[in-house]
Amino acid sequence: MGRNPSRKPMRQRARDIWERVRLIIRSRTVWALVATYFFANEQIIAGVAAMFVCASVFLFRPQLKEHQLRLDYDFGTDSAEFLSTLAGATGVPIVAGNRVTLYHRGSEFYAAMLEEIARARYSVTMEQYIFAQSRVGWEFVHAFAERARAGVSVKLLLDAVGSSGVTHHMMATLQEAGCEVAWFHPIRWYNLHRLNNRTHRKSLVIDGKVAFTGGAGVDDHWRDDWGREWRDLQLRLEGPGTGPLQTGFSTNWMESTGEVITGPAFYPVQSARPGHVDVQTVLSSPKGDLYTASILYSLAIQCARHTILIANPYFVPSPRTIDMLADAVERGVSIKVVVAGEHSDTWWARNNSVALYGDLMEAGIEIYEYQPTMMHQKLMLVDSIWATVGTANFDHRSFAFNEEANVCFYDPDLVEQIRARFFADLGNAKRVDLAEWRGRGWRRKVAERTAALLRDQV
Repeated sequence: MGRNPSRKPMRQRARDIWERVRLIIRSRTVWALVATYFFANEQIIAGVAAMFVCASVFLFRPQLKEHQLRLDYDFGTDSAEFLSTLAGATGVPIVAGNRVTLYHRGSEFYAAMLEEIARARYSVTMEQYIFAQSRVGWEFVHAFAERARAGVSVKLLLDAVGSSGVTHHMMATLQEAGCEVAWFHPIRWYNLHRLNNRTHRKSLVIDGKVAFTGGAGVDDHWRDDWGREWRDLQLRLEGPGTGPLQTGFSTNWMESTGEVITGPAFYPVQSARPGHVDVQTVLSSPKGDLYTASILYSLAIQCARHTILIANPYFVPSPRTIDMLADAVERGVSIKVVVAGEHSDTWWARNNSVALYGDLMEAGIEIYEYQPTMMHQKLMLVDSIWATVGTANFDHRSFAFNEEANVCFYDPDLVEQIRARFFADLGNAKRVDLAEWRGRGWRRKVAERTAALLRDQV
């Protein structure tokens, strides 16, 4: 049974009022009228400034219209209907015969990735949001270059914003070895309309048969020698479930270069079944309104019956999603959420997330802030039965603007591994106290209001 929407707490009504004010401030119509006023009064500089704000508001406007999820009848995650509905709603089938390995530390997953690159015989493709000038970055550059010189086709698709730190020296090393490098949505005057659409995927595919994905980019802070490494989760996937990750790369590579990738070097016939895990590899993209990450999370929340465990650094759920989580609590679901604490790497996401703590805790949701370092993993477990791991954050940017990839599984052993690690991380997290949150200072509240102006960009 859902909550009565007419019985909103006073603070929630205040939040709704502020949301209306925020939308007015973000309205391009309002700024166009302001610019017209200034020009009419011959205040040219002010008019130009207002037109600049109007153009910026238009470019960075919200894209995702919140969907309304309706289930024809009641079913939980332990039912066959859940899996069939998940496949139907996302358009991605569940495929059998995969082997999945989880890695929880940068030293582990980088070593595994580099080892797999060294084994490549035919092709290596990487789609990456963050590729940085760093020790780890150079290790990958040298690994890619070595394989390219050995005759392996190496193609790298880097996000033009997230990987802007790649140096000319790194590019020269790659290209001289025969690697092909392309940029996803480089910033040019003629494609400003695509500026807000970034590839946030982190995929590495070897010979079309083995793939890695998860929250980590290629930078040293995922493998810190002084114990400050970011907390993250990567997985190695072997089997037919790698296909969608290669498809996602190929689609964005074609958009960026015009080249259609073909042949068994990239799409081998996978008759063998290396494992026993059923996986669903879900791609999400604003192109064609394929907001599958949002659908994926919403459907799992709606079908939860016992527990929802979420670890995500940028947890900024929409008002409708907060209502869905609150409804889940009312039907007896225990919800725990671990987010990045004071070590968060983005002021905007941190303040937008903290601003929502009150609504979430009043609904009965437990919020924990990870303490030792930056927590960057993106995972969700429901009813100790189903789990998803990938690149999508729990925010509007991942759901509406970014290219994302998540791998879902319905495997008891893997889900238990993730569950055990979640509770181990919970031991290094501090539960947020509602009374302390209500007593936070005015400076924090001002920061939250300021950050909320760009909530739909976080």
